[in-house]
Amino acid sequence: MHQVSLPEFCRRLHIDPTNGLSSREAALRLTQDGPNTLRQRKKEPELMKFFRQLTNLFALLLWAGAAFSFTAEWLRPGEGNIFIGVALVGVVVLNGVFSYYQQHKAERIMAGFRDMLPRMARVLRDGSLSEIPAAQLVRGDVILLEEGEHVPADARLVEVAGLKVDNSSLTGESEPQLRTTYPTDKRLLESRNVVFSGTTVQAGEGKGIVFATAMKTQIGRTADLTQSVAVQEIPIRREILHFTRIISAIAVVMGVVVFLVSFFILDNPLPAKLIFAIGIIVANVPEGLLPTVTLCLSLAARRMADNQALVKNLESVETLGCTTVICTDKTGTLTMNRMAVTRLFLNECIHSEADRSFEREELEKLLMVATLCNNAHVKGGGSFIGDPTEVALLQFVARFHDVGEVQAAAPRLFEEPFTGKTKLMVTVNRVEGSQMACLKGAPDIAIGLCDAILIDGTPVPLTDVHRQAYLAAYEELARKGERILLLAWREVEPREVWHEDDLPSSGYVFIGLIGMLDPPRPEVPEAVKAIRSAGVRIVMVTGDYQTTAEAIGRMVGIVTDDQPAVITGEQLRTMGDAMLEWEMEQEEVIFARTSPEQKLRIVQALQRRGDVVAVTGDGVNDAPALKQADIGVAMGLSGTDVAREGADMVLLDDNFATLLPAIREGRTIFDNLKKSIAYTVTHAVPEVAPYLAFLLLGLPLPLTVMLILSIDLGTDMIPAISLGMERAEQDIMQIPPRSRKERLVNRRLLFTSYALHGVIEAAAGFYAYFTILHAGGWRWGDALVPGDPLHLKGVSAFFAAIVVCQVANAFMAKTHRQSLFRQGVLSNRWLLVGIVIELVLAASIIGLEPLHTLFGNAGLTAGEFFLAWPFAVGMILLDELRRWLIRRNVKWVIDLTGS
Repeated sequence: MHQVSLPEFCRRLHIDPTNGLSSREAALRLTQDGPNTLRQRKKEPELMKFFRQLTNLFALLLWAGAAFSFTAEWLRPGEGNIFIGVALVGVVVLNGVFSYYQQHKAERIMAGFRDMLPRMARVLRDGSLSEIPAAQLVRGDVILLEEGEHVPADARLVEVAGLKVDNSSLTGESEPQLRTTYPTDKRLLESRNVVFSGTTVQAGEGKGIVFATAMKTQIGRTADLTQSVAVQEIPIRREILHFTRIISAIAVVMGVVVFLVSFFILDNPLPAKLIFAIGIIVANVPEGLLPTVTLCLSLAARRMADNQALVKNLESVETLGCTTVICTDKTGTLTMNRMAVTRLFLNECIHSEADRSFEREELEKLLMVATLCNNAHVKGGGSFIGDPTEVALLQFVARFHDVGEVQAAAPRLFEEPFTGKTKLMVTVNRVEGSQMACLKGAPDIAIGLCDAILIDGTPVPLTDVHRQAYLAAYEELARKGERILLLAWREVEPREVWHEDDLPSSGYVFIGLIGMLDPPRPEVPEAVKAIRSAGVRIVMVTGDYQTTAEAIGRMVGIVTDDQPAVITGEQLRTMGDAMLEWEMEQEEVIFARTSPEQKLRIVQALQRRGDVVAVTGDGVNDAPALKQADIGVAMGLSGTDVAREGADMVLLDDNFATLLPAIREGRTIFDNLKKSIAYTVTHAVPEVAPYLAFLLLGLPLPLTVMLILSIDLGTDMIPAISLGMERAEQDIMQIPPRSRKERLVNRRLLFTSYALHGVIEAAAGFYAYFTILHAGGWRWGDALVPGDPLHLKGVSAFFAAIVVCQVANAFMAKTHRQSLFRQGVLSNRWLLVGIVIELVLAASIIGLEPLHTLFGNAGLTAGEFFLAWPFAVGMILLDELRRWLIRRNVKWVIDLTGS
């Protein structure tokens, strides 16, 4: 459509460009095509989200346990089984409410972002100009555009006046693109006679005819591509599911086996056997784990939000920690997303913009021309509005002069605007009673209009020597990816009225060159260095040009090789998947001039290699890759709605450096979740052991189901959550990212928690239990009736022993590799508070007589409460020895117990 002649284009759309569509025809087309809005992804009903929180594997086990409890209460009322059932239902519901609330809160924040599409559009209908909702635009509508407006639909231009658009959200190009009324490229996205929905008018004005709306626009096609990309499974979700399957399988198998054995061996009534099976299941299921994980992730997300990183999905918090490759956009992420003067060529020397050694005379002339040959203007508060390149010039001038005063003192008499054909802008201004022509433009064109050069404040003939110096400077500036403008001036004969033909085409005095660049954010190079030292590769994937991409890559440290792999979209188009994956083997890779489909392909190629990929981006062109990535990171300030929709995380300050604390937080949370899980699952052994002893040895049951729940959901809950707030171990950013194959809960963690710490805690429990029984006169072989005061006291002692050992376990869990004393025994104040609360809760359950009926226990003295302290101290010393051996790389210890 963009290449056919304008009359043919209008004929195909049945449109008169002078009068526009009739209201009747527009209404008919709106009925046929539908509204000019992007199709929204169907949202899951809130009730279904909440229901999912109530039906995970752990929840299903607890629902089953509650059903057994209610059945037992129905068969034999009055034995307190209803309390167990109610408690289990309460656990499931509270878990569900808490998890749903955390997810809903993040979604509410994201809903606060405004849509990127304009709400209103100026359109020509029935021969008159009117303003209508952008959603009502149809094919054939004639729209009018001016500076500052969003383009409401894809349109072919029929009139332009200095029209420039910001296509960065769609193509990644950092500079405003000049528009024309004639096609300049066979490819639609590259042709300058088209404007695209969702882009922004940076300068000038124009008129266009809409040829695509809604999902048929380029932004719509990209949004459709984004929605077709399958959602990637989040690593931490996969790990928790893996863990819950293991624990659930153990719980179910043990529960069923124990129930069957008790059914055929024990002479107890059926309700007692059901409660016995429930005890085994409840003891194996860490009821507090899921809320602990959710709260740990929530706290980490809050810390990340404090660092300007908003997590849409809590489970994404950890994914950055295992990221091996970051595919980053350039414009606005690595850079400031604004043009700035970087270097000057004056008096045959290149100067930094911060340099003050250049000659004042040359500088003054350059400042004057940069101010007068400029269509940007002063806005309130000392800021400027207009084309970003021209704004950058005025910002530079403003460091030396009052821009408004300079412009007022030299009124403009005539302007020849910059066009894609001439690549020049010329103005005529009245300066101190005379008239002066100011020229600004592309150096290769403008140099041909110059006959002289300003040297030491005096115009001298432009010789071949001067031209060689100019060419050397031009090449040096271009090598850095800078946008270069040549500035020149000449005096002209005064005229009352100026016309285009009156402008001189020679005789200009070359003042100098100005190099401009969208500069890197100052904090990005250090962040890149730190991220790379953490073993994470950084690959730049941008829609901008190759030279600019490589220059910025060198400035921020992504590129250090003399000849890095810089692959353009054109090269990528002819490159097979095998070749692309081979290119990915190189440490430093930059992709330039890429399309949305190519960005998606790059991410998929990395994932096939086994990489965990994070993608940053802000534009519509980034959205498919953001969704495909293991974690997509969108920009909050400049990001489009489509990009944010496809992302898992939003950088509220648009700053790449924000990823550094986010990666650290992601690694820390994985580390801390392992610590929390190791601490939580340890008590499963001393909770199951009493039931096995009861079954195998015929002992009166040393622990009740309600006491198990009080440990899982009471005494151990706050310390487990507090371990999620443990500070990072000192080497967290010096070790490579964890392997995709590394499990959150692996064989070594289970061995350490169950076979080492859990067995010691079980031994401590039996020691305390039998010590109390022996002190009360009981001897092995004596009968002990359940509910006997001595038995109830023994139950309390077993419970207290688990609590005391779990206090030691909480300190041990603070570190995987370092000595506890190096990590800091008292460094986590929340853990200290949690331990105090743990002891207070346990003391209340044992000491408050009204609770004894509910929990099936009795009171203890302080000495009896702490009977297990030698075991607790022994656990700490043994674990210090274990970590010391790990630091010494003792292989068998690492293989058995290494984290």
